[in-house]
Amino acid sequence: MKQLFDLENWVRKDHFNFFNRFEEPFFGVVVDIDCTIAYNKCKKEGIRFFLYYLHQALSSANAIENFRLRIEDDQIYIYNQVNASAVINRPDGTFGFSYIDYSPDFEEFQSIAKKEIERVQNSTGLVPAGSGDNVIHISAMPWLKFTSLSHARSFSFKDSCPKFSFGKMTEIEDRKSMPVSIHINHALADGYHVSLFVDEFQKRMNKA
Repeated sequence: MKQLFDLENWVRKDHFNFFNRFEEPFFGVVVDIDCTIAYNKCKKEGIRFFLYYLHQALSSANAIENFRLRIEDDQIYIYNQVNASAVINRPDGTFGFSYIDYSPDFEEFQSIAKKEIERVQNSTGLVPAGSGDNVIHISAMPWLKFTSLSHARSFSFKDSCPKFSFGKMTEIEDRKSMPVSIHINHALADGYHVSLFVDEFQKRMNKA
């Protein structure tokens, strides 16, 4: 599932060594994603919008090498695949953590995700997933249209997993958009790599 990454010959070696010393190496941006086509597709085909955009986000992250890099014992490893450690909201206003394996096939992914969501919604407490490092931490806040976002962090806990947060979808002149927060460890990626993810995600959300 993972292999040691060749840091010595990486063009970003100096960048890694610089940012890896930071107490807070994460940086984040919020972008608006046009989800008009994706939402209309889901409505027409009876697909849960959350599962659809979650799959497109994971597919995009898996397509960008930097989003599959993790720091373990001050060495970099690259995973063949990253999955979702997603926050699942419950009807009572609480949430629990989930672990959802990624599959390139949406139908297979949707089946896996629905079972995991049902499990979490029928549980209580946080129920830590114990998912390891090959995940993207994901949360959805469909009640809020945010323009910036920060995360609770324990600096004693070494963390190099990217974090996605999805906000409230709004509509202006028949175009639907959704804010997406992307946080990633600067030792592993720069703004350029985040832009690659955003472009890939938007392209996938534009597929009819």
